[in-house]
Order: sequence, then C-alpha cells, then structure tokens
Amino acid sequence: MTPIATTTSSAASLALATLSYGPDYPRCQLLVESVRQLSQAPVQHYIIVDQRDYSMFKALANPSTEILTVESLLPSWIRRVPLVNRAWLSCKTLPIRNWVLQQLVKLSFARCASETITVFVDSDVAFIRPFDLTPWARQDQTRLFRVPEFYSADFEPLYRAAYRLLGLEGYRYGMARPNYIGNLISWQQSNVVALCDRLEQVGGRPWLETLARSKTLSEYILYGVFVDQVLGEAAGHSYDWSPLCHEYWRPQPLDARQLAEFFAAARPEHIAVMISAKAGIAPDRYRSYLERLRVESLSRQHQEPLPPLWA
Repeated sequence: MTPIATTTSSAASLALATLSYGPDYPRCQLLVESVRQLSQAPVQHYIIVDQRDYSMFKALANPSTEILTVESLLPSWIRRVPLVNRAWLSCKTLPIRNWVLQQLVKLSFARCASETITVFVDSDVAFIRPFDLTPWARQDQTRLFRVPEFYSADFEPLYRAAYRLLGLEGYRYGMARPNYIGNLISWQQSNVVALCDRLEQVGGRPWLETLARSKTLSEYILYGVFVDQVLGEAAGHSYDWSPLCHEYWRPQPLDARQLAEFFAAARPEHIAVMISAKAGIAPDRYRSYLERLRVESLSRQHQEPLPPLWA
C-alpha cells in the first residue's frame, strides 16, 4: 500500500476499493471482470480481504487489480482471533465487531490511498456500462451521494455517534437528515485525512483508537456529516442522489422470470447492478445477463454517446 499522497495536482485519479471475503469470491470475480472490460480510463481496483483469504483472491490480481490484506491496513494492536469470526482482538479497546472493523479498514485505505478519489464498490456489484471518472469527478468537484431529506429510526444511533465523534452540537432525535449510505460512494482523500485529524482533536487520541471504541458506526454518515457541517464548500463535493446502481436488496432469491425482469429494469443511467449476496442467488444464474448488457452497452457506445449521469 502506498503512503498518503502529497501531490498538489488538481487532476483527479480514481481508486475502486472493495472489501470482500471467501464466500463472496464468485461475485467479486464478476466485479473484477466487469471493471476490466468496461473501464474507459485508468482505474486501479483494490480488493481488500483477510489474510486467511489472500491465497484465494490473489488469482484475481492483474495490472489494474491489486489484492491487499485487512491486516496490512491496521495497526499491530488489532488482530484477528483464531476461531472467532465475529470480532477482532484489540490491545487498546474491547474486541472490535466485524461491522465496525470493516469501516475502520475503509477509512484507513482511503486515508492512505495515493489516488485523489476512492469509490467504494461492494463485491456483489458488477458494472454493466462503460464508465470513466465522470460519474464521480467533474470540474474539480467530487460527487457525494446525499439524499437531502431522509428518516429512519434505525439510523438514529449512527447520526448520534457521528455528532459525538465530530464534537458537534445540535443532534435531535426524530429529525429528517441527509442520507449518505448507498452504493458506489466516492470520497476525497484529502477530506478523509482532515476527518481523521478532526477525530483526533475531539477524541484526544489517535483516530483509529477513537473509532475502535465505538459500539456502532457508519463510515458513510460520519464522512457525510463531516463534509456537510465541518468542511462545507471547502470540501469540494457536489451533492447528487441519482442512482448509479440498479439494486436488489431483499434476502429472498429471485426465480428465472423475476431475475429477467430485474435486469430488464436497468435504466440507461445505471452503470452497475447489485444483487445482494443475502439473496442467496448463485452468480452463475445471472452471469449471462451481465454479459449481454455489457455487449449491448459497448455496441451502442460506438453509435451514440451514453446518457449524461449528472444534470
């Protein structure tokens, strides 16, 4: 992993970052194939897996795909406990839940990335249309997924935690707030560095240690609240909530007809699809749909430009 970038160039560079693990290998394989086939600009794709899964995933490595380990992005005081799957051992805090640790890894990667923009791509996502940097970076502005008015009681602890960690006042229960959680989420590397600095100023200890003590956390909400309420216009983000990804989230599988209808519903502005791994649908059941959409998109690309993703 390269150290924190020090370049002052305004030219955007893009890293795709995917956290994955053994059971998701077939889905991650589809994702890597789609990036290789459809990326229209230099894009480095980083697959981040536990050390115990590295030997499996290293087969996906190529000049534009690098396999990293979770352990390489964490300090020595955080380690996986053998035979324990739901938490990691910490010498400075209570054991860290897997869900929280994944978010620490995302922040650690984006903070250290040499690329100016990190786009997080789940391993159950696959691209279906040609893409370059323009969905995420235009005219020195980086896209930040942000739904202006949103409310879910399930998100209240996540917003409360973000306000506390950032030292912000004004949190009120039951209020509609912007939502920053979605797929293909893009962050600016310089803002992640500033976020970590803020966490250390407020918490009085290294940022990783502060977050490792959290019982609940949303990295996307934490970053979004920081951009909105601390950095403001200086963040260099443009807000957008148009979907880039056609998604299926339910934990129930789809039959053949439903699967065909799902892919037929993909709109021109969707550059990717996501079928949640929790749906229990074997990737081989929809590989042909992905391939057909890619072929159709590439053939149309030579006849007419792709629809704009931003207004």
